[in-house]
Amino acid sequence: MESSFFKHVESELRGVFGSDFRLLGKEGVGGGCISRSAKLKTSHGDFFIKWNSSAAPDLFLREAEGLTAMGKATESELIIPKVILSAKAGEWPGFIVLEFLNTGYSHDQAEKLGIGLAVLHRYHHPQFGFYRDNYCGSTLQKNAWQSNWIDFFVHNRLLFLLNMLTGNRRYEVSERKVFDRLIVRLPGLLLPSSSPALIHGDLWSGNCLYTEKGPALIDPAVYFADREMELSMMSLFGGFSRSTWTAYQAHFPLEAGWEERIQIYQLYHLLNHYCLFGGSYGRQSLFLAKKFAG
Repeated sequence: MESSFFKHVESELRGVFGSDFRLLGKEGVGGGCISRSAKLKTSHGDFFIKWNSSAAPDLFLREAEGLTAMGKATESELIIPKVILSAKAGEWPGFIVLEFLNTGYSHDQAEKLGIGLAVLHRYHHPQFGFYRDNYCGSTLQKNAWQSNWIDFFVHNRLLFLLNMLTGNRRYEVSERKVFDRLIVRLPGLLLPSSSPALIHGDLWSGNCLYTEKGPALIDPAVYFADREMELSMMSLFGGFSRSTWTAYQAHFPLEAGWEERIQIYQLYHLLNHYCLFGGSYGRQSLFLAKKFAG
């Protein structure tokens, strides 16, 4: 099956590069918990491929859109891998082929990451959301446009996941009421107004690579949001240098109180991890909700 799949990929890539394109070999690549990946060695250079036969059929189409959007928004400080080809699952697994980025490090990459994120977050849209729904991990991410950020966060992020978890009996009625109390309080806890900034959407340290070209972002879950959403995920699991945070603040200062607000925004990612992995993420989410529910 895998051999036939790669022959199919080779055929599809000939449509991009021409009839002389040849797949010469492949090497396994580590990382990722949802899809399989490999380095493709070809007559036109090396490429990265990721594929999945059990995820949502359009998973990689949406990933390609996210990478393309970030590529338009950033300047030289950030590297966004070029999309070569993406395909919807059907007879064959869905897949995406990207330029291959060789790892590398220089002392200023952490600072460049902070500057690059500041540039990305200055790329604005009139409303919050995105042109299509996409995925955070393998969880559907609802991106219907809204003009009010708190409404978007409540309906498109928190309630969407909470309704899913309550329906699956992951939370009891009494536990769900804690989240409902928090939602009522959000207008007094979050900034009353914010600008819709393009964010990566799932920026933990594993989705940032230090490469020969500079700091690169991969596996996006993009949408236009309050930019503090990005920082909430970055701080949830750590792994980012102080130089990154300092450079970001220098180029795009945050409003007072952001350290507390990003804890509220972490609730979305904890709920999503509870949907994906179960375990202690449910208790962490409930604890955080109680902290701010009053």
